[in-house]
Amino acid sequence: MFKRNLAKFNHAMGFQRSCCWQKVRPDSDLSTKERAPNETVSEDANYSSWMVDHPSALTSFDQMMKDAKGKKIVVFLDYDGTLSPIVNNPDRAFMSDEMRAAVKEVAKYFPTAIISGRSRDKVKGFVQLNNIYYAGSHGMDIMAPPRPVRSSDGNYLTVSLDRKGNDVVFQPAQKFLPAIQKITKELKEAIMKIPGARVEDNIFCVSVHFRQAREEDYGTLEEKVKSILEHYPDLRFVCGKKVMEIRPSIEWNKGNALEYLLDTLGLGNCTYALPVYIGDDKTDEDAFKVIQKRGQGYPIVVTSIPKDTKASYSLYDPSEVLTFLSRLARWRKTQNLHENGYYSQYLSFVRHVQLACWYMAVPTSEQKINLPLRGPS
Repeated sequence: MFKRNLAKFNHAMGFQRSCCWQKVRPDSDLSTKERAPNETVSEDANYSSWMVDHPSALTSFDQMMKDAKGKKIVVFLDYDGTLSPIVNNPDRAFMSDEMRAAVKEVAKYFPTAIISGRSRDKVKGFVQLNNIYYAGSHGMDIMAPPRPVRSSDGNYLTVSLDRKGNDVVFQPAQKFLPAIQKITKELKEAIMKIPGARVEDNIFCVSVHFRQAREEDYGTLEEKVKSILEHYPDLRFVCGKKVMEIRPSIEWNKGNALEYLLDTLGLGNCTYALPVYIGDDKTDEDAFKVIQKRGQGYPIVVTSIPKDTKASYSLYDPSEVLTFLSRLARWRKTQNLHENGYYSQYLSFVRHVQLACWYMAVPTSEQKINLPLRGPS
């Protein structure tokens, strides 16, 4: 009820985000075509209406954090379209230094994991942080941080090695690896003559990207992929944003990965665990469903257009994700100051500085009369 009323209020007051189309760089996912004014107005209205049920996580931030007090927040992040913009060339989906710094800061205070369809090593190469969990291949390849990491408030400790000293790695689709490797090779050979199409080996799944392919080749490309897949009964076909994926036929997705990571942290059955999941793709919906089923947590979808989703909140694009993560880290830092008593000491120090500045700025005659009676206004 709070979310709906807040969104209606923002809409009525004109505080909703602008949905106008802006020019973006050539490798961006957004179209640069000009739109008629009435089309833009229609999109604006549709998005604002959609936000009644999926309000901005930025506008709702204060209330979200108020409800999160006393809870153990765990942060889960998608990569493409969430931490980095969607680009034509998947190999150039770089995250900004500002985003990297924000994720690093969040991970100081909360257990943090990136769950991506990319291979674990590839997404780790993009992110370049050692204090987070990486779950590649849609959660079929999970690894803890390379060394034990304790949050700044000392509230959690990641596990990097098992009792035998081996890396903590979880790979539920290990037995499908030979088939994935074989079909990857076949797909590369089959589509090499289709301009703009490319195959990406994500270890436990394989992606066929067609964002740069001609639209008239989409049908042919899908036929080739499905034709090859017919010879692999243990693998299945999944379609995403301008990408076709081949995955193992097991009941495992980003939602299962979220549950596994919560269990790993000892929070699987905790009533005070509060998962925050931010993602933009269809595959992230499985994680949103898990959070909804738990009855506690914040599923946040990243989208610039209205879409069917199980998410409770929304962010417009990666720049808003950056703002949200930065605010989340600052909020936790402030909470630590309050809890440790440092904040009151800080305020006392500021008060003394203000008094000193005021005392030096007021004439001596006035100080004698007013100093005992009042301080700075």
